[in-house]
Amino acid sequence: MTSDGSVRLLVKSTAGADDPERCAQAFTVAAAAVSSGISVSLWLTGEAAWLAVPGRAAAFELAGSAPLDALLALILDSGSVTLCIQCAERRGITAEDCLPGVRIKGATTFVEEAVAPLTQALVY
Repeated sequence: MTSDGSVRLLVKSTAGADDPERCAQAFTVAAAAVSSGISVSLWLTGEAAWLAVPGRAAAFELAGSAPLDALLALILDSGSVTLCIQCAERRGITAEDCLPGVRIKGATTFVEEAVAPLTQALVY
């Protein structure tokens, strides 16, 4: 929930280039929510973890989908993007490897966000 009591959207992307449609859906929904003025927290888990690394979202292609790097930039600008710490560690991704603004947090933080009042969580 935001400080003004409005609804918050928590989006967890578990897919990256391994399942491009599911990945693009997560980013599209998160970006649409941000554009609508909704507070958004996007979590990158599983293969989506790679999208926290510069250049990876720009290399992502899916016909009929908005460019993933543009969606990610919008979310970073107006919401928050979190990389799962365990997913990052499994892939050798460190904070220094990530785009500016991406934070690395664990399951405790995800749970705190998910159970916050007026939060809607979506997992892709």
